[in-house]
Amino acid sequence: MIQITQLKLPVSHNERMLREKVAKTLGIRPEEIQACEIIRRSVDARKREGLQFVYTVRVQTAREQKILARSRHKNVMSIIPEAYHFPPPGSIPLQQRPVIIGCGPAGLFCAYMLALHGYRPLVLEQGDTAAVRKQKVDQFWKTGILDEQSNVQFGEGGAGTFSDGKLNTGVKDKNNRNRQVLEIFVGAGAPREILFDARPHLGTDLLIRIVENLRNQILSMGGSFRFRTQVTDLKVREGKIASVIVNGGEEIPAEAVVLAVGHSARHTFRMLWEKNLSMEAKAFAVGVRIEHPQEMITRTQYGENVPRELRAASYKTAVSLPDGRGVYSFCMCPGGFVVNASSETGCLAVNGMSYHARDGRNANSAIVVTVRPEDYLPYSPSGSSDPLGGIDFQRYLERAAYRAAGGKIPVQRFEDFCLSRPGGPGSFAPCMKGDFAWSNVRAIFPEFLGDSLERGIRAMDRQIRGFSMPDALLSGVESRTSSPVRILRDQGLEGSISGIYPCGEGAGYAGGITSAAMDGLRVAEAIGKKFVNFR
Repeated sequence: MIQITQLKLPVSHNERMLREKVAKTLGIRPEEIQACEIIRRSVDARKREGLQFVYTVRVQTAREQKILARSRHKNVMSIIPEAYHFPPPGSIPLQQRPVIIGCGPAGLFCAYMLALHGYRPLVLEQGDTAAVRKQKVDQFWKTGILDEQSNVQFGEGGAGTFSDGKLNTGVKDKNNRNRQVLEIFVGAGAPREILFDARPHLGTDLLIRIVENLRNQILSMGGSFRFRTQVTDLKVREGKIASVIVNGGEEIPAEAVVLAVGHSARHTFRMLWEKNLSMEAKAFAVGVRIEHPQEMITRTQYGENVPRELRAASYKTAVSLPDGRGVYSFCMCPGGFVVNASSETGCLAVNGMSYHARDGRNANSAIVVTVRPEDYLPYSPSGSSDPLGGIDFQRYLERAAYRAAGGKIPVQRFEDFCLSRPGGPGSFAPCMKGDFAWSNVRAIFPEFLGDSLERGIRAMDRQIRGFSMPDALLSGVESRTSSPVRILRDQGLEGSISGIYPCGEGAGYAGGITSAAMDGLRVAEAIGKKFVNFR
């Protein structure tokens, strides 16, 4: 197969123009192209007056060898596509079906792959199905009535369901797990463009339907699901998992248990630590959501005359402060909403969300500062001996955010943030899901964090003109960027208790939808290598 890279076309091109460009590059007629697959598409915005799409494509033609032999084009090469492969089954018989705790991307994709290969997994989820969960989340945003078991953080699809639905990842992928994840998404109803867009995304409106389709596919392959089923204890015998206890009493025998619990499973983390499952505190990031008019962000990225083929622009920015702290954007949501993402009564956390169209009037992103154990362990009642000190710090910030605006999302203009005063409205209004109130967001944070956020946002103005505008809107607290703990696992991906498989973002091995799903595949492979399936 022939691969062509750096194939550039105007943003307003059509499929015929792409095919003609491919043919011209190879020195053949368009009708000689038997198949042409887009592998990657990105936007080249370096010249604002001439925005271009940049393609990588793979081409099939009857004259492949002759074309390659005569081509002197540096971007034309021969390639043998590699496919994803699940390992052959191991030798240990399974007496019980694998149990997967958590129905986020890690748990769902682990279940999908195990079900596909005959292992008939059982998925336990403390929250509701996606449809019921959406109803409860919508009710929470309207009324403030929180279901601590089923909310933005918990339920079918995991925390990523109410997000921008980004599918790009920086994880190195030698085993084609990334491509496999995207293909599974497409098979569940995702648009085919996610297979090649440089920054693929789904949006929360598509994710809810896709998650439901994934569940139905898993069911059709022999998997099972139980919702409103919280794992409250584990039974361990001679260093091996024997069973899981759900809802305070029911015992489910288990030999292989996947911990895909997500980054907010605080009660579960505590239970696992009390069961002597080895874990450690890790660095994570906290900060605020920042909003700008989407029109301004799009102009800074694409120029004044933006072609209709391009949607709302995104950005990614990071700065290093003189004291060595890093401040960076995270989970940027073009045309999106800031959402109340709380999961505990008396605590308030925010996140960003967008629909597939990304057509909201504001852009928002987390602006966060990395915190390490030495930063947050002083806020832990148990001190340095407790690996869950990061959770204590999250709660400290979230309780302060809840108090700052009486349970509403606290919002502050950047100019007022710098002066540490509540202030009020500016030139544009927030785009939010959930009630908000003008408050002193700066007062939520310890001094070192507030100062880092101010200096970081000011420095980002050198990268994105207008970023530190006085009316930029800050809301807080963004505290659920990643898990504050890592559950240790060995080369076989088992934890310190045999048969326990820590997995995904909650276990500290992922940082987004795609990387969590990829880790779900990785854990499924580990189980497959060890155990015989049920076929």
